[in-house]
Amino acid sequence: MPLNAAVAATPPLPPPTGDRVTTFAPDSLALNRKLPLWYQVSQSLRASILGRAPHDPLRLPTEDRLAEHYGVSVLTMRQALKELETEGLISRHRRRGTFIEPSARRAAPVRLLGSVDAIVAQQSGERTTVLEHGPAPVPAELAEYFPDLDEATAYRRLRRDGRGGEPTNWAENLVRPELADRIDLADLTRWPMTKVLRDAVGVRISRITDTVEARLADPETSRLLQVPLLSPILHYTGVTYDESGRVVDVARIHYRGDRFSFSVTVEAD
Repeated sequence: MPLNAAVAATPPLPPPTGDRVTTFAPDSLALNRKLPLWYQVSQSLRASILGRAPHDPLRLPTEDRLAEHYGVSVLTMRQALKELETEGLISRHRRRGTFIEPSARRAAPVRLLGSVDAIVAQQSGERTTVLEHGPAPVPAELAEYFPDLDEATAYRRLRRDGRGGEPTNWAENLVRPELADRIDLADLTRWPMTKVLRDAVGVRISRITDTVEARLADPETSRLLQVPLLSPILHYTGVTYDESGRVVDVARIHYRGDRFSFSVTVEAD
């Protein structure tokens, strides 16, 4: 069953009426009842915040409006907002409202909990630069994922901290050519590949298989992330499947070891 099959996606939040201050409009979310609702909502809202445009408002809608938008209870919404407040992404002020922290340090743990929106949030970057893209041979170590292809479209991107411009991670994506033809490079400067494929290209994602391992920085990673050669990094591999079971994207992301940690949450049945 696709991850988003349990509950239909909510429509975009309409502009509030009567508010003197324009509020930030988060993306919609398809809830999966098998996962904690507060976690899914917090990760979806986190991805919206991290991917916001510079001119977007910093004020969030009220708890009631956000709960209505995501289709959850106010109590669930409060728990989700508390998670973001703890992380330092938002601040809450009595009688004034809830606001996005524009100078918050946004590097976060690499967390795995089985939702596409969690993956989007995990991969959301601050300032993303597309280093290069174009046709490339499928590497031998990835050939099992693309048995029908000799060549795919490769993308290389560098993400930097929003405040100081320090490199935090760099990503390599290998995408099926027919899908790459429909990707707007401008979208990749704002959103992770997972979100672009799902929301802009229209791929119906069924699952993503994640692997995170400790490695030592090779010369290319050392140069891009400005870390010493052979220093520790976190190496993430994400294999994305569509609803037919076909691999549409393989992502390999190299995270600075001094900026990220690895975290897994296990929920009881």
